[in-house]
Amino acid sequence: MLDDKNSFNYDNRNLSDVFKELQEIRNNPQAQEAYAKQAKKAKKHKPKAKLSKVKNNSNVFASNFRTKDRTSTPKSNDLKLSHIITGCGILVVSMALFFPKDLAFTESYASTDTSQTVENYELNRHRLNMQSIISENAGMDRVKEQATEERDVEFETTYNDNPTLPKGEEIVTQEGVLGKDSVTVVKTYENGNFVEETILARTNLVEPTSKIISRGTSEFLAKHQVHIGDTMYLVSDDKLKSEANDTSSDVADIKSSIDVKLLELPSEDWAKVSFDGVEGYIKTSNLTSPTTTPNIVEKNRVQRILLKVNIGMELNKSSGLTLNDYKKIFTNLPNDKNKIFEDNYQVFYNMEKKYNINGIFLASIAIHESAWGSSNIANDKHNLFGYGAYDESPYESSQDFDSYADGIETVAKSLVKYYLNPAGTKIYDGETAAGWYYNGPTVEGVNTRYASDENWHTKVYSYMEMLYNRLKS
Repeated sequence: MLDDKNSFNYDNRNLSDVFKELQEIRNNPQAQEAYAKQAKKAKKHKPKAKLSKVKNNSNVFASNFRTKDRTSTPKSNDLKLSHIITGCGILVVSMALFFPKDLAFTESYASTDTSQTVENYELNRHRLNMQSIISENAGMDRVKEQATEERDVEFETTYNDNPTLPKGEEIVTQEGVLGKDSVTVVKTYENGNFVEETILARTNLVEPTSKIISRGTSEFLAKHQVHIGDTMYLVSDDKLKSEANDTSSDVADIKSSIDVKLLELPSEDWAKVSFDGVEGYIKTSNLTSPTTTPNIVEKNRVQRILLKVNIGMELNKSSGLTLNDYKKIFTNLPNDKNKIFEDNYQVFYNMEKKYNINGIFLASIAIHESAWGSSNIANDKHNLFGYGAYDESPYESSQDFDSYADGIETVAKSLVKYYLNPAGTKIYDGETAAGWYYNGPTVEGVNTRYASDENWHTKVYSYMEMLYNRLKS
């Protein structure tokens, strides 16, 4: 052990002390450095001292040996054992200092706690099978080959903003086409399986064609879910403009709910449209679609019917009204006190379908001639038209019918055959029109020979307008 003067003390030490000293030095770097210096110094000076000592004792040893003095032998043996122990200690210390730490002893052999020593060693559970490794590598077939081949070249995709498409919608305006490259490569295979490749050269044969996608940006079109060319409808009455501004001249008047064809969208505020063949501009804020206004199509149908209502309209054609339209028109009429017209709305509808006569015109004549069904002829004879009556004796000369329906049908057939169609026109039941009193298929034309009152046609037409306008409610 090291004394206070950092010198070696070889006296009175046994093997256990040497190992304890070794453990202390191993755990103390400063002690290792000091011990190494002392060991080096001891190695330099010790041999001389020992040789001198041996020389000094050689004569004694020889004398004792010659005289066979057994009493000096134990002392000589003790001295050699001390030298051996000291040498072993120096050897062990040197191994601890100069060999890697992992190769040194983990614990002193003098320690009695063996469990800690066992824990510092790891059992190798995955031993290498060298024979298997050598066999696998010896049997591996690794092949490289060079080849030149044509390969596809991917095309790019580009996007263009399009203000004439609904926002978020995309349309492919140009399909992409793959290009071609000539590629020289070195391919590597192991046991017939492709592993990797190295490209040596690449030559372009055909340039790829980009794919072009038009991407919509119009919020107006997206809101109404329409496209250029679709039908839109007016929210309220408006004027068609010659240019996309408020100060430009008017082209046409358009009623609410009327349909127009969307032609262009120069901006989000103005749209170019076509109204019955007339082109012009209208504000987008006054346009709608079935998506945003679900009942607009029905309103448009009615509005289109009402647009045709005028004093010169042709009456030898169907009105285009449905049975539900007739019901709506004739139900709860304020002046129909006896419900005669409400009860017979379907009769007027059937006459239109059967004889190709405007049923509203037919009903308007009945209203005018019978004062809403309140006349004596209407009440007594089921004759709403004064059919057959003469001015001199209207009641007596008027025809009597079994029902209102019979009277309505008789008058409808007479108007079609004699007043509304020119002679020779094919009409109902395979017959042709006589045309005796034909002066045009209008209410004014019928007035010429049907009634002596010159204003008869305006009075009848006023009732027609009133009945048609009930569709708006």
